[in-house]
Amino acid sequence: MSQMIGGSDYATELAEITPWADLASAITQAEYAARLEKVRRLTEAQGADALLVGAGASLNYFSGVPWGATERMVAMIIPVKGEAIFICPRFELGSFEADQKVSGDIRLWEEDESPEALIADALKGFGVRTLAIAPDMSFHFMDRVRRAAPDVKILEGTPIIDGCRRTKSPAELALMQQAKNMTLEVQRRTARILRPGITTTEVYRFIEAAHRAMGASGNSFCIVLFGEATAYPHGLPGVGVLKEGDMVLIDTGCFVQGYTSDITRSYVYGEANEEQRFIWNLEKAAQKAAFEAVKPGVPCGAIDQAARDVLEAGGLGPDYRLPGLPHRTGHGIGLSIHEAPFLVRGDTTPLELGMCFSNEPMIVVPGKFGVRLEDHFYVTETGAQWFTRPSPSIEQPFEA
Repeated sequence: MSQMIGGSDYATELAEITPWADLASAITQAEYAARLEKVRRLTEAQGADALLVGAGASLNYFSGVPWGATERMVAMIIPVKGEAIFICPRFELGSFEADQKVSGDIRLWEEDESPEALIADALKGFGVRTLAIAPDMSFHFMDRVRRAAPDVKILEGTPIIDGCRRTKSPAELALMQQAKNMTLEVQRRTARILRPGITTTEVYRFIEAAHRAMGASGNSFCIVLFGEATAYPHGLPGVGVLKEGDMVLIDTGCFVQGYTSDITRSYVYGEANEEQRFIWNLEKAAQKAAFEAVKPGVPCGAIDQAARDVLEAGGLGPDYRLPGLPHRTGHGIGLSIHEAPFLVRGDTTPLELGMCFSNEPMIVVPGKFGVRLEDHFYVTETGAQWFTRPSPSIEQPFEA
């Protein structure tokens, strides 16, 4: 068995972790201003007078407020002309202002008042006739706004949001690089604590503690699977117990100033059998083919096909049939773990400089095991650039 797998323990590995030293810079005021300028242009081009953004990743993108959606309406109105207006519960004002990176009038509502009435009043003040609504906002909130402002035409705002967020700036790439570097180190240390009898719960707890020890806020998500459970892309309920010969699949990430990592490693605890080795090597070849197919202007769907061609040549599939690849090859990533565009059949979006994707053409062998090697890349003028280096081999899941 590889020296990278097993041979240490939870306490030893955790004690050796120090807070991450190479910290990426925060998004600047100038970059927030540029984002607002761009979204105004795209909103106008879409035929709308303003964009309404609810709590979620897009609110964070435009304002720096990293709040998720709840039953209480929090929103940002970005007019084509004029300063943004924020809608916020009055009792949350202090917290909102502490997070806010973009200036604007904050209009407050009490618990027994109607936030959609505040939105309708703001739209009237701006003279909005057509309103684009970002996809982060739930239908429930959107419908309340529609009823409060019945004379305003509603447009779907996904093209505007995607046009802003699908390509990343150098500052965004740096934040994502830090998050991915941290998670790769956590993955490396996690492999060392494995032993027969360890549970998936113990491994999950270590990953959470290791991310925190490095300075992250903990896991953004975490999947730990052993043995046959690895054949289910997002796992099975219950607690797994590791034994010799098991395939191990660990998929996890963390947030750095809202930007996320998402890295999967698959390897065998003990000696890999012939089938495990064959499938692992085929997975690596498919990941490599997808990476090498990346060029500016190439449609996203072609990257998925490049991976599938390798798998089908190896006797798997075709299409989504098992054994084979049951899902898309990759997804966009940034402030959301999964965001547009997607490396999937039928997605004709051309690759652009600064787009970022996962590369994870997972192979599932039903009833036995699955292998997912997931690293991320961004698009450059000459092709793809890895954020993290892929696994060299099934015995060596990390570069030395």
